[in-house]
Amino acid sequence: MRILANDGLVEEAQKYLKKQGFTVETEKRDEDDLMSEIGSFDALLVRSATKVTRALLEAGVRNGGKLKIVGRGGVGTDNIDLEAAKELGVIVKFAPNGNTNATAEHALGLMFAVARRVPFAHRTLMGGTWHKKRFAGVELFGKTLGIIGCGRIGQALATKAGAIGMKVIGYDLYRSIDAPLTYVDTIPELLAQSDFVSLHCGGKDPVINVEEFKQMKDSAYLINASRGKNVAEDALYEALKTGQIAGAALDCYESEPKREGEPFVNKLQELDNIVMSAHLGASTRNAGIRTGMEIAEVVTGYLKRGEYGNSVNVGETVEEEGTEVYTIFITHEDKPGMFGKFGTLMGEMGVNIRENNSRKLGNQVQTVYMVHAKPTEAVREALASIQGVTRVSI
Repeated sequence: MRILANDGLVEEAQKYLKKQGFTVETEKRDEDDLMSEIGSFDALLVRSATKVTRALLEAGVRNGGKLKIVGRGGVGTDNIDLEAAKELGVIVKFAPNGNTNATAEHALGLMFAVARRVPFAHRTLMGGTWHKKRFAGVELFGKTLGIIGCGRIGQALATKAGAIGMKVIGYDLYRSIDAPLTYVDTIPELLAQSDFVSLHCGGKDPVINVEEFKQMKDSAYLINASRGKNVAEDALYEALKTGQIAGAALDCYESEPKREGEPFVNKLQELDNIVMSAHLGASTRNAGIRTGMEIAEVVTGYLKRGEYGNSVNVGETVEEEGTEVYTIFITHEDKPGMFGKFGTLMGEMGVNIRENNSRKLGNQVQTVYMVHAKPTEAVREALASIQGVTRVSI
């Protein structure tokens, strides 16, 4: 099987995939070349640069195309048409854990940078001028950090912030019982209490806009190391310029250059109470290796074993599909044709098979079928009567 890592892949992950028997190519294709070649690959691995459109997915499956899976290194899948992939029978998986620590550390680093005014002091010193009083800052110790989006990264940041003496509160639609923070019920409640607000959520509409800035303290700082669209930049510009909030630190923006070295123009650059970095949250060697290995492992799991873990356009398990399932346990001889007999019999008796798992059990095999119809005693007896079956339990 062939795998194309169109946005690159760390050497460690390439070696892993090759050891698993895959052919791996990392030479980046432009849009035209990718469109013409994608059907010859079983898997496409991307990060944020390659746009996996409906047209690309269609090119991957039409006329006998081989494309089976798209793997996204990282968390966001905004650059992948998930609905088109679902319609066309292409599984999409992501690698959400590799970037967690790096992004949480970067968010904390941005908090320190803007609170202690480190970049501004650095710039004046590099210009040959010594300023000290001008750059007096505030400490993070004892302050309240409000986290909007308390998933993997939000909770990792909460742990780090708590370790340096911050009080951490959080807002999320889904509450984790073990989260190292105190949940609040609404975003306005969080904004009113927080000295620092850090965003770690998804979505396409701004989380922080004109009204939200009005709800923040005038001494508060906003941190965004998640998605550029989470903050309305025009509203942020006015809030910073008028002193509605004390400062901000951003790692992502509403509009970003597509390639390394391209110009970046943003009116926020005019201000002296904002720290900006170029989407560096996941840009560490450690995160690159972890993310590369994670996506390599989950793609391998699907291509070699049909595993659905880390899938984002289908349920990771049959139960997640939302339809009740039942189990049938069959102990039988390990010989060709057994699964065919089971499938034919259950089909004739109106039992819809959703999944089956099978393992060696001594000289026999134990197979567990997951089905949508509650199996009856008649089904059990019919299966037990098949030659080669030693036991059936429902």
